[in-house]
Amino acid sequence: MKIAVSIPDAVYEAAERLAARRRCSRSSLYAEALERLLAQEDSDEVTGRLDAVYSDEPSQIAGELLEAQRRALHDRW
Repeated sequence: MKIAVSIPDAVYEAAERLAARRRCSRSSLYAEALERLLAQEDSDEVTGRLDAVYSDEPSQIAGELLEAQRRALHDRW
């Protein structure tokens, strides 16, 4: 899809230099940048939701589970 956007001159010029160094098109560079930003936003949202869940719940491992993990690791090593 074609779109028109406005960006600061300095950002445009830096993007042009990066695209030239990577030998890729401006379109592919901008698409990759947006994909990375969107993936990071998704990751931040998941982290935020987990933080919200565990802000009210204790995050320590139950004693029985901790002991079972210790035994399993001890037996393995």
